[in-house]
Amino acid sequence: MIRTTLATISALLLLALPAQAADDVIAAPTLRASVTVTSDVVRVGDLIDNAGSAALIPVYRSPDLGTTGALPVAQVLSVLRAKQVIGVMTGDVREVQVTRLARTLANKDLENAVASALERRFGLGDVANITVTFDRGVADMRLDASNTGALQPVATRYDARSGRFDIAFEINNDNNPAPTKLRFTGSAIETVEVAVLTRDIDRADLLKSSDVTLERRPKAEVTGEAASRDRTIGMQLRRPMRAGTPIRVADIVKPDFVQRDQNVTIIYQVPGLYLTTRGKAIESGAEGDTVSVLNLQSKRTLTGVVTGRGQITVQGASQSAPMPPAVEQTSSLKRDETPAPAAAAAAALAQSLVQAPASPAQIAQAQIPQARISQAPAKSE
Repeated sequence: MIRTTLATISALLLLALPAQAADDVIAAPTLRASVTVTSDVVRVGDLIDNAGSAALIPVYRSPDLGTTGALPVAQVLSVLRAKQVIGVMTGDVREVQVTRLARTLANKDLENAVASALERRFGLGDVANITVTFDRGVADMRLDASNTGALQPVATRYDARSGRFDIAFEINNDNNPAPTKLRFTGSAIETVEVAVLTRDIDRADLLKSSDVTLERRPKAEVTGEAASRDRTIGMQLRRPMRAGTPIRVADIVKPDFVQRDQNVTIIYQVPGLYLTTRGKAIESGAEGDTVSVLNLQSKRTLTGVVTGRGQITVQGASQSAPMPPAVEQTSSLKRDETPAPAAAAAAALAQSLVQAPASPAQIAQAQIPQARISQAPAKSE
């Protein structure tokens, strides 16, 4: 009975051996064709699957942050054998690609971090208007992938006179309780977007689209409100300016429709009456400006509003010299008729616009003739 039992156990053990051998084949170490690592060393467990207790053994130095390196299979196997790792299955792999992961901080991201730390502090404005320049050319910065935290400013210094900054940042690290520290120095100034002349411009020139471009300039260079490009086109400068000069709102004016000493058309218009005559502008003016003008026919100085190129519209009440009374030459009024006040006023103003001024003696002698009305005697019945 005992012999039978031992035979049975032996048979079962023999049957189990092929299954165990099959398991060993499945668990054989297998070389990987592509490897990604986050640390500064490559370990056995990074290169092969089923590395077992040898997985933590370091074998290579990792590539630079954010880069990829290639290893020939023969070299990898040689290094593994030196670490007592044998029987590695390679399949059809010819080389192993090893990539080191990294967190990239672009130069623009670093500039924005500095500008955000200075925003609305030390007399500076919005972050979008702060221009940052580092002392040394800071290109894109790569950090270990474990640095997953945000850039947090922990110490900020800024000199408003020189524009110099010195800012320290910290970034939380997943693999290290101590945060990663970064420090940047350089200069930061507030800038404004302003229209800038592309060529020398005279006072009388109208600004065209090709004469103006948009640039960012230090705010200190633009005293007052900076002019936008759209606002300058079609305008004139108050004074001649050179190319490259930023334009302020105070530097531009509406184009002059009337020049001093220019021959112009004087327009007088009221309901039912429209008169024009020749004149000479006493001063320059843009559309909507009030200027003085000399009536060449009557030699009167009038005040009017520039309403177009070479046109000045005069209001009767704005004349600088008193108007002489209108003189009637004839009268044919009928009984119970009186002159319309509006028509009489319009006629008087129009007459003063085109007639030469009367002398004081003439004004004293001028009288409006009284209308004579004759009545036939009533018939007696």
